[in-house]
Amino acid sequence: YPTWKRTLTRRAREAQMKRFCKAQAIQRRLEEIEVTFRELEQQGIKLEKLLRDEDGTLADQKTQWMNQLLYLVQKKNSLMSEESDLMIAVQELKLEEQQWQLDQTLRCYMNKEESLKTPEDRVAEQQILVQLLEVVNQRNVLIHVQEEKRLSEL
Repeated sequence: YPTWKRTLTRRAREAQMKRFCKAQAIQRRLEEIEVTFRELEQQGIKLEKLLRDEDGTLADQKTQWMNQLLYLVQKKNSLMSEESDLMIAVQELKLEEQQWQLDQTLRCYMNKEESLKTPEDRVAEQQILVQLLEVVNQRNVLIHVQEEKRLSEL
């Protein structure tokens, strides 16, 4: 292998490992969010029971329980927003990986001597190019969705 091919191979492996590590971190965070959802749900159920069952409690106590319940709802909404962002990031990672694989396949066809290409090779090269453009467009849509979400939250 010439030096530039080894460098490209090493960089590709590094990028793949980076995507893998990012995917693992996202998966861990999604699991943490799921656990937190369950905990918030349990706390919310307890507060709702307290609010419904305790007719003779002080108004201050009921107000405090209502505030706690509203806080739980806000926290749950915040976690749902974070979960949505993470799901978009997962889709982005999948598309990134797909783009990398298509790019590698396309490079193989493009590196082939033009006189040695069969008509099937040319068709396959064009199909891969179309798929690659499709993936890039899908990634672009995800970026726009993220930007719109960010602007709506502001």
